[in-house]
Amino acid sequence: MAYNLKVMVVDDDTHVRNYMTILVRNLVNRTVLQAENGDAAVQMFNDHRPDLVLLDVNMPKMNGLQALQKIKEIEPNAVVIMITSLATRKIVEDAADFGACHFIRKDTPKDEIAEIVTEIIEEHLVSPKPSKS
Repeated sequence: MAYNLKVMVVDDDTHVRNYMTILVRNLVNRTVLQAENGDAAVQMFNDHRPDLVLLDVNMPKMNGLQALQKIKEIEPNAVVIMITSLATRKIVEDAADFGACHFIRKDTPKDEIAEIVTEIIEEHLVSPKPSKS
């Protein structure tokens, strides 16, 4: 099922950004935006208001945790999934404290990433279907 959502993928590594974009494009039928750093992500979020953001933690200019805080200032209900290759307990706790709804390691198998993103979409962005009684 393709969801009618606009998604933004943020990572300073072009390869990772493109890889995540391909994974997300299999789940949504609207625009997938790309940003290469936290500064660009905050500006793009402000301009385009994507429904979902996949946001790298370690980036130049503005790291992902700083960008997360600024995105949450713009839209407190923004749905943001943090992505990283190195996840310390402190970073995971800070991301949760700043409002990230999930944390994905970049070495997670692609099927598992798709499953996690789908769960987040269904939990946070898709209206529940009425129950049949």
